[in-house]
Amino acid sequence: MKIKLPEILKNAETVAIAGHVRPDGDCVGSCVGLYLYIKKVFPEIQADVYLEEIPESFCFLKGTDEIRHSCEQDKSYDLFLALDSGDTGRLGEAVKYFDTAKRTVCIDHHISNVGYAGENFIKPDASSTSELIYEILEDDRITEEIAEALYMGIAHDTGVFQYSCTSSRTMQIAGRLMDKGIPFSDILDKTYFEKSYLQHQILGRALLESIRVMDGRCIISGLRKRDISFYGVTPKDMDGISAQLRNTEGVEVAIFLYESDVQEYKVSMRSKSFVDVRKVAQFFGGGGHVRAAGCTMQGSMHDVVNNLTKEIAKQMPEEKA
Repeated sequence: MKIKLPEILKNAETVAIAGHVRPDGDCVGSCVGLYLYIKKVFPEIQADVYLEEIPESFCFLKGTDEIRHSCEQDKSYDLFLALDSGDTGRLGEAVKYFDTAKRTVCIDHHISNVGYAGENFIKPDASSTSELIYEILEDDRITEEIAEALYMGIAHDTGVFQYSCTSSRTMQIAGRLMDKGIPFSDILDKTYFEKSYLQHQILGRALLESIRVMDGRCIISGLRKRDISFYGVTPKDMDGISAQLRNTEGVEVAIFLYESDVQEYKVSMRSKSFVDVRKVAQFFGGGGHVRAAGCTMQGSMHDVVNNLTKEIAKQMPEEKA
């Protein structure tokens, strides 16, 4: 990105930073990393971060204890920075500050982002919003704490540098952040790989009851409300199940869905090589990335699965005889 942070912050005395609902690693990493940088380099600016409750494993990051989870207070900011959010609906309650801000800027890498802010810096070929935040900062002013946040964000949105969105530039940036002295192995272990016993239980249930369709190239698993209640899990506990399903040999697309309300399902999809699951999610009112996307659908589990597989089948090549 050619623009740098001083240009974005020009004439701003108060700044609100917010990301999308149910914040993931990239959302938290980009928001917290930018917040810490502004506090260090531009101490004269009052900056606030608004996010929903974040996973406990992310709380090792400096600054996470200063995140504001409530938007009850009425405030008008000079500048609102929307990070990693494809539309205003994804900003949750923080949209009230977007609507009243004097200026709005969006920094994002979602290809579905149509540019809803006053100024938009959208780069779909970037691995993550955290990568874009690094690009607008001065490397020599990035501290170890800022580097930790940005590294975590990049690592999470690239599937620990496995996904196709990982470029040579992504690896260069990750290397620069590692050079700041961050405990990169610990960050990955604690925030990406390590799961609670309960999370392993629900993953085991999902794997055990999964089915394969389309000649085994699509794997599907789902949980109903009674299953969720039995295990006592939350939506956060089910993060990563679709990615694990995708790792099955011979599978191109993985679908994981869970019943969030009566006849309502949250759907998470992952793909490996050629199916654009973002297009499938968008067809049903959702969104995301080419290899990772999601949506909310109405109906029975059977109906939801049938509708999803019909759309996925349109992108599946015919099996060679």
